[in-house]
Amino acid sequence: MSDIRKHNKQWMRDLFAGAARRHGFVYQPQQVSPPELGDYTLSLEPVEKWVPALVENYRREVASVERHQDDSVPLARCMTATHLFAQAFGCKVHIPPGDAPCALPMVGNAAEADKLEMPDLWKSPCLYRVFEMGGALQRELGKDVDLGICDMQTGFDIACQIWDKDDLLCAMIQEPEAVKRLSDKCALLLKTFLVELRKEFPAMNPCHCPGQWVPPELGPWVSNDEVGILSPEMFEEFCLPELNDLSDTFGGINMHCCADAEHQFPGFRKIRNFYGFNRVQSKRGYLPLLDYFAGPAAPVHCLAWVEDEIIEELVTKAPAGTRFVFVRMGGDDEEAGRWLEKWR
Repeated sequence: MSDIRKHNKQWMRDLFAGAARRHGFVYQPQQVSPPELGDYTLSLEPVEKWVPALVENYRREVASVERHQDDSVPLARCMTATHLFAQAFGCKVHIPPGDAPCALPMVGNAAEADKLEMPDLWKSPCLYRVFEMGGALQRELGKDVDLGICDMQTGFDIACQIWDKDDLLCAMIQEPEAVKRLSDKCALLLKTFLVELRKEFPAMNPCHCPGQWVPPELGPWVSNDEVGILSPEMFEEFCLPELNDLSDTFGGINMHCCADAEHQFPGFRKIRNFYGFNRVQSKRGYLPLLDYFAGPAAPVHCLAWVEDEIIEELVTKAPAGTRFVFVRMGGDDEEAGRWLEKWR
C-alpha cells in the first residue's frame, strides 16, 4: 500500500474520532460502467466477466489519489443497485432502459406478507454473488485490496420494496404488527448478510453512498429513505428500534437519507452511536442539518453533489467542531484538481 493511502486511512480515522483539524475533500474519478454488462447480481454468468471493468475503476482511483493527493482511499467496488434484499424474498426486478434495476412489489396485504419466509442467504444468488465478486476482486488485486460494499437499506426500507406502498402505508395504521413482522424479517436478513460479509471481508468499506472510505470497524451504512412519508411518531415506532439494534450489534451506524425528512431530525438524534450522515439535498437545502447535527458530538457529514457556494456556507456557518467530508464524483479531471486545490 502506498504512503498516501496509509496516510489517508489514518487521517479519516482521526476525523471520525474527532482529532482531525480540517474537513475532508474526496474525488472519485469517472467510473467505467459498460451498459451491456448490467448488474452482476442479476446474472448467472461467472462474476469474472465484470472484474476487468471494476479493476479499471480501481486503478483509476489509485492513479487519481497519487496525482491529486486528496483524502480518498481507492476501492474495488462491489456496488449494486437497490434490489438485492427484496429480490432475495422473491420480488421480480425491473430494469428500465438506461437506469438502475429496481425491485417490484410482490405482496399487497398482510396475509400475503405473513406468508413470506426468511430467505436462505446461500440460496439467494443476488446476495451470495456479492461474496463471489469480493473474492474475485481479491484474487485479481490481492488479498489486502480495499473493497467497497454493495447497496444497503434498512429492514423497513426493504419491506417498502416488497409490499405495495399504498397498501403498506394503510396497514401501518390498520395492521401495524403485520408491517413490523415483515420489517423484522427484512432486518434479520440484513443483519445475517452483514455478519457473514464481515467474517469474509473484515476490512470491507461499509460506506455505499457516497462511497468514500470509512473505518470498517465503525459499523454499517444503511439507506433510510422512506422516512420522509412517515410522521415522527411512526418513525420512532417502525424504524428507530431497528436502527438502534443495528448500531448495538455492530458498534455504530451511519445513515444515507435522500428524503424530505427534516421533521425526523429530532428522532434521528435518538439513534445510538450515530457516527456519520450522508444527507442528500432536500427542498430546504443542507442548512437544517446544523440545527440538529453540529459541533464535535454530531455525526460526520459525508456529502456529495454539493455546489461550491453551499460548501462555503456550510463550513462558514457550522459551529466549531462540526466535521464534513465533501465528495466530488466524476467529471473532468482537471476541474476536479482545481476544486481540490481550492478547498484543501
